[in-house]
Amino acid sequence: MKTSKNHYKLIITIVKKKQANKVMAAAKKAGAEGGTILLGSGLGIHEKESFFGIDMLYEKEIVFTLIPEDRLSNILEHIKEEAKLNKQGTGIGFVVDILAVRGIVHNQMDLTFEEEALDTMTGKVNFDLIVTIVNKGDAGIVVDASKRAGAEGGTILSGRGSGIHEQAKLLSMIIEPEKEIVLTLVTRDKVKRVLHQIEEEASLNQPGKGIAFILPVEETIGINH
Repeated sequence: MKTSKNHYKLIITIVKKKQANKVMAAAKKAGAEGGTILLGSGLGIHEKESFFGIDMLYEKEIVFTLIPEDRLSNILEHIKEEAKLNKQGTGIGFVVDILAVRGIVHNQMDLTFEEEALDTMTGKVNFDLIVTIVNKGDAGIVVDASKRAGAEGGTILSGRGSGIHEQAKLLSMIIEPEKEIVLTLVTRDKVKRVLHQIEEEASLNQPGKGIAFILPVEETIGINH
């Protein structure tokens, strides 16, 4: 697949609780415009699996950082240094390719590349995943829009984050607005139509309303119909 100066990547970083802000600050310092934090739990190789016979799970924070490809190396290096990911047991990060992006209205993007990328995708699995990140209360708009365009449903997650249009502070503390993340699994022949419908109804072409991007799917289970 060819690349362009406007091609985007998604950095997913998984760290211990209360470390996500360090990841976000490091990414912004290196040129990222924001990020979204999800809460989770898990077990790392350096963490005890049980305590007096009780299975242990540790609170984690997952950071989504969407960035232009030409900033990737610099941002990864800053995250690794600031969040101490070069030390064992502190966390992990990985990069996922993005097929298309909507909602970054302050950037002039080459959407021709995105259309070509989607049209030329091949493989045995005929699905893509649309990830939409919007302000709290707007997830229902995204789900309804996607269903009207042919999707069969969606899954809503809660998180927090900050973007280029969200710089609010209270007593010198950064306030990170609550977010909703919608996961929409769509057949490849419908993905452009669903993405366009989400963009229109959720007003992603307006500053601060949210973003949506597409991830390629390699395998599916549980889709029996």
